[in-house]
Amino acid sequence: MTVVERTEILDPGPAEGLAGLLGVSVPDLHAGLPLLWHTVYLLDRPRQDVLGPDGHPAEGGTPTPPHPGMRRMFAGGRVRTSGALRCGEPATRRTRVIGTVEKSGRTGPLTFVTIAHEITQRGTVVVTEEQDIVYRPRAAVGGRAPADPVEPGPPCPQDRRVSPTPTLLFRYSALTYNAHRIHYDRDYARDVEGYPGLVVHGPLQALLMAEATRRDATAPAGDRAFTYRLLAPLFDVGVLMVHVEPEAGGQRTSVHDAAGVRTATGSMQEPH
Repeated sequence: MTVVERTEILDPGPAEGLAGLLGVSVPDLHAGLPLLWHTVYLLDRPRQDVLGPDGHPAEGGTPTPPHPGMRRMFAGGRVRTSGALRCGEPATRRTRVIGTVEKSGRTGPLTFVTIAHEITQRGTVVVTEEQDIVYRPRAAVGGRAPADPVEPGPPCPQDRRVSPTPTLLFRYSALTYNAHRIHYDRDYARDVEGYPGLVVHGPLQALLMAEATRRDATAPAGDRAFTYRLLAPLFDVGVLMVHVEPEAGGQRTSVHDAAGVRTATGSMQEPH
């Protein structure tokens, strides 16, 4: 099984940029990055000539699309930190595909791919992460991309409100070196992939949910586990709301669109 390895010194710049995007104070970067802030580091940076029409690598990436012309969607993931990931020091990320499952959905064939990341620093594994990616047939030109039905969840006054403006989506794409055109190219998102607007990144929704739990966390930054799932596409229309509430052993969180429909859910567990 192929393992892709990348090592770099974690410069404070990306974390400072992420803090600005989120509108929060820069944390103590030498004490350890908050949960999911590692996603602006150790990034894949493919050559321009290997990108496909959608902006993702058509070859040589991890993962490589299973068939030409399929739409790539982020489905969810699991991440655990077992130590502090510190800026100013080198870290190594090892990435591999750990599972591929072919299924048949109402829109045609689906391929589910699970990617595993392992980040080490000072000779110790400090972050382990699995990401679930789904590939599905492209929508008909001018048609609406299919979405699975989800149950509505009404927002409450305590929910954090975020405006998913094109500027926010562009800045997040730049921070994560994500060239997927559905996040910044409205004509492409509408006319090729069939979406009614720009699509809010799944990892950005996961990050907003993790941030909503950080204010009330009791465990250290290096000792947390977060599981999340993307339920439906979220677009740059109106506002999105991030909800958090206690559950046994941690906190439950979710993202709602302006109509109150849940687009993502998450569960933050703090080891005892």
